[in-house]
Amino acid sequence: MPSNTITGIGSALVDVLINETDEFLQKLSKEKGGMTYVTADEHQFIISASSQIPVIVPGGAACNTILGVGKLGGAARFIGARGKDEYGDIFENEVRGCRVEPMLTSFDTPTGKVLSIVTPDAQRSMFTDLGASSLLDPAGVTSQVFSDTAIALVEGYLLFNRDLMMAAVKAAKAAGALVALDLASFEVVNASKDILQDLVKEYVDILIANEDEAKAYTGESDENAAIEKLSAHVTYAVLKVGSRGSYIFHDNAVTRIAPVKGNAPVDTTGAGDLWAAGFLYGIANGLSIEKSGALGSMCGYEVCQVMGAQIPGPVWEKIRATI
Repeated sequence: MPSNTITGIGSALVDVLINETDEFLQKLSKEKGGMTYVTADEHQFIISASSQIPVIVPGGAACNTILGVGKLGGAARFIGARGKDEYGDIFENEVRGCRVEPMLTSFDTPTGKVLSIVTPDAQRSMFTDLGASSLLDPAGVTSQVFSDTAIALVEGYLLFNRDLMMAAVKAAKAAGALVALDLASFEVVNASKDILQDLVKEYVDILIANEDEAKAYTGESDENAAIEKLSAHVTYAVLKVGSRGSYIFHDNAVTRIAPVKGNAPVDTTGAGDLWAAGFLYGIANGLSIEKSGALGSMCGYEVCQVMGAQIPGPVWEKIRATI
C-alpha cells in the first residue's frame, strides 16, 4: 500500500440531533433505525414539530469515520462538498480540528443536514437533506486524490449517486488503494441490489456491514452464513452484531471480536462509523486483526456514551493510550 493515509469520500453533512419519543416517530410514519431522504422544507417541518432543542455537530457516515481516524492520530483526508454558509464553516473547521485534510468543494447551495431522531432505546432514525453534499462532481474524483492513500473509504450512501460511486472506486483502485465499502443502511442495500454484488466483486477489498445490512445483502439471518457470503469476493469482511461484538473475515479465517462491556448506550449515532474508524486505522497501520477489531469496538462503545458522533477529547486520549 502506498502509505498509511485513509481517504474518505462521502456526504459532508451537519448532524441535527433531537431526543424524541417512539410516538413522535410513529406520527411521521417512519420505520425506526433507518434513513429517509427529505427536502429542506420537510426537514424544517420535522424540527418544528418537536419541542426539543437540537444538538448540532458535524456528521456524514464517511466523515464520521475519517474524523475518528484523525483523532486516533492517523493520516486522514475527507473529500466532499459543502455550502457557502455557517453550517459549512462549522463542518470544515471541525474537520481541520480533527487533524484531517479537507478536500471540500464549495457551492451556493446550503450545506447538507441529517436530522437524527433519538428514541429512548438510543436508536436513531435519520432524515437527510443532502443539500450541497450531492453536488460533488465525479469528474474531479481522479486517481490523483488517492495517490498517497492506503485505504479509500466510500460510504454506502454514494450508491444513491452512482456516477460518483463509480468514479471513486475506479480512481482509488487505479491509485493502488484498498477500497473499503461500509454498506451504511439496509435501505441502501435494498435500493442498490441491481449493481451492488458486481460492484463489490470488481472493486471492493474491505466490506463492512451490520446485521440488518448483512441480511439485506446476503439474504441470511444466520451469522455464520452471512459472514461466509459477505466474504465471498473481498479481502476483509466485517459483520457487526451490536452488543454481541463483531466477526472479521481475513485470510480464510473468521475472528470473533468481543464487545466492550460497560454502561448502557445514550445514543447509537455514529456507532458503526466510529467502529470503522478504529478498525481501518488498525489495518492501515499494521495492527493485527484482533487489535484492529478491538480498537473498533472501543471507538464504537465510547461514541454510544454521548449524543452525536463526537467522542470527547479526554476519551480519545484514553483510546490512543491502548494502541
